[in-house]
Amino acid sequence: MSRTGKTKKLLVKTYGCQMNEYDSERLQELMGEIGFDDTGDMEKADVILLNTCHIREKAAEKVYSELGRIRQARNRRLQGGNDTTIVVAGCVAQAEGREILSRAPQVNIVIGPQSYHRLPEYVFSAEQHKQRIVDTDFPPDAKFAHLPDRKGEHFERRLTAFLTVQEGCDKFCTFCVVPYTRGGEYSRPVKEIVKEARQLVAGGVREITLLGQNVNAYHGLDKKGRTTGLARLLQKLARIDGLERLRYTTSHPGDMNEDLIAAHRDIDILMPYLHLPFQSGADRILKAMNRNHDAACYIDKIAKIREARPDIAISTDIIVGFPGETDKDFQATMDLVHKVEFAQAYSFRYSPRPGTTAAAMDNQIEEEVARERLGILQDLLKEQQLAFNRSLIGRELPVLLEKQGRIEGQLAGRSPYLQPVHVPAPDDLLGQIVKLKITDASKNSLTGRLANVKSEILA
Repeated sequence: MSRTGKTKKLLVKTYGCQMNEYDSERLQELMGEIGFDDTGDMEKADVILLNTCHIREKAAEKVYSELGRIRQARNRRLQGGNDTTIVVAGCVAQAEGREILSRAPQVNIVIGPQSYHRLPEYVFSAEQHKQRIVDTDFPPDAKFAHLPDRKGEHFERRLTAFLTVQEGCDKFCTFCVVPYTRGGEYSRPVKEIVKEARQLVAGGVREITLLGQNVNAYHGLDKKGRTTGLARLLQKLARIDGLERLRYTTSHPGDMNEDLIAAHRDIDILMPYLHLPFQSGADRILKAMNRNHDAACYIDKIAKIREARPDIAISTDIIVGFPGETDKDFQATMDLVHKVEFAQAYSFRYSPRPGTTAAAMDNQIEEEVARERLGILQDLLKEQQLAFNRSLIGRELPVLLEKQGRIEGQLAGRSPYLQPVHVPAPDDLLGQIVKLKITDASKNSLTGRLANVKSEILA
């Protein structure tokens, strides 16, 4: 029950990255502690929360457009005697602040990603005292310490889960808003992370993905006050009974150290998949981006990672059309892609973010030129992704079967390399890690068949 003694409904709409998905889960759990049940129906929601992302182009305008639709739903509820508290959270909230209240008077609360543990008190103040609240500070108290234990319906019967271990970034890449919306690097204590991981596994989770804006910069303290890197944290988590798989994302090449590379060799449950953005293959552009590595350094790191774990799949992020990028610079990016051969990649046309250094740079690239370059790059990346997927045909892979497939009698799961896999299989295999022989592959997914079920289930 809520503080008013009445069960209320919460609708959370999430934009953007996996960390926002994690944040939304924690917000739902937090509000559940004061009596809010989740709903997907805007017409029934007493609180509507938009958890926003500022990475993509025109992110703020998309939020304002959604707020217009929410205003209409709120007006309909008001006609029936019910009000709706509207919350804008996340990175757009952090970047826009009070401007949101000015442009969208229907909004009650604007709260940045470092303050969301304060949401229940703000909702109470908005409901009871009609206050309009903006909190985009970077509070000194760690928000994670104020969140409830991981329990209840928010992750029960789920097989995979995200777990944020690190937030913020100190790199200040010139194209990126993260240091301004998420703040400087913060790493959660080891004990706190292990506790949350154990709670997730106790609820049925078998695979955990560790999250951070720069996750391999993790430097949390252990119970003796010693600094612990990501490699050591992974080793501790790997000892949790019942945890079958570990992943982490997203990493920076500069923090891909020898210990972490060795972890891919030594930790059996650490999946052979690494997302390591390089952004550009041109050293001149990398310097303008303030990436603090060059192309040769990146290629060397990839070689060492593949030496430690020969079957590893590499994915990456790439930006084309950065200010000042020449045809020669773009070709350097294409050359690096040819050399590394990625299993998957996310590629983007550069778009300015207000307040970043790159937004004020001279020599902004014409949109038509950037789009053409992006198309050329994506054609190559699609070829590489399809080639990698097809290389798995005939191999046996352990696949965690997570849900019903798209057709009757089919289950779907994820391979160690993170591809979706579809297989004809009975429902009683849901939740199992089963060896499948891969029989077909498209650019985005694999198809498999069960071998000898009795001998191949990895319980």
